[in-house]
Amino acid sequence: MRRSQSRVALVTGGGRRLGKQICLALAREGFDVGVNYHESAAGARSVVETIKSYGRHSAPFKADVSKSSQVDRMIQGVLDAFGRIDVLVNNAAVFIYSPARQTTETNWDTTISINLKGVFLCSKGVIPQMLKQKRGRIINIASLGGKQSWTEHMPYSVAKSGVIMLTQIMAKALAPNVMVNAIAPGTILIPGEESRSIKHISPKNIPMKKYGAPSDITDMVVYLATRASYITGQTFSIDGGRSIP
Repeated sequence: MRRSQSRVALVTGGGRRLGKQICLALAREGFDVGVNYHESAAGARSVVETIKSYGRHSAPFKADVSKSSQVDRMIQGVLDAFGRIDVLVNNAAVFIYSPARQTTETNWDTTISINLKGVFLCSKGVIPQMLKQKRGRIINIASLGGKQSWTEHMPYSVAKSGVIMLTQIMAKALAPNVMVNAIAPGTILIPGEESRSIKHISPKNIPMKKYGAPSDITDMVVYLATRASYITGQTFSIDGGRSIP
């Protein structure tokens, strides 16, 4: 085991899209980063190599976050590689089109298992180490869908709503040594990684009249991971004002 001389972050779903941007932002801030992936092996390796080019240490860790045995193995792998975990970012998620009247048991189980159970398992896995260190930060990537009723993505909305409540419960249970917060993004466009099959709300219906950029989310992740000292149990909506009643 190599004791990292820097802070160490573990980011789930770090091989692509927002997870990739979070990994890179934390590395630029001086973190060594464990990059979790399930299917995006090539993407995770690319992220790791980019982080190393910044002069930071990094390694990929394969795990299905909905499986406790794989999560436990991943966390032990991070501890073996770096010696500590200072920040966990629960980002891994699936976004399945599943209207309320058409939701299948498979869609429900898959979404809840990854988007909610996965957050619980990964958080549960790092808590002993963070309490041992007497410090740690858990940042959950929720969604505006956890605050609004997204009828075309019912299991997703239910899971993300659960993430928000889980954030509050863990924050109260783990204070004062571990701070737990969540971020609820609205529509964030990631250059080069947008699927044409996903239809977004018109920017005309967003008070800021535009979509968000990855930096809108990563800036908040970095703040919560490094500078916030009196914030826990909160969910920050970053949505251009879309959630305003």
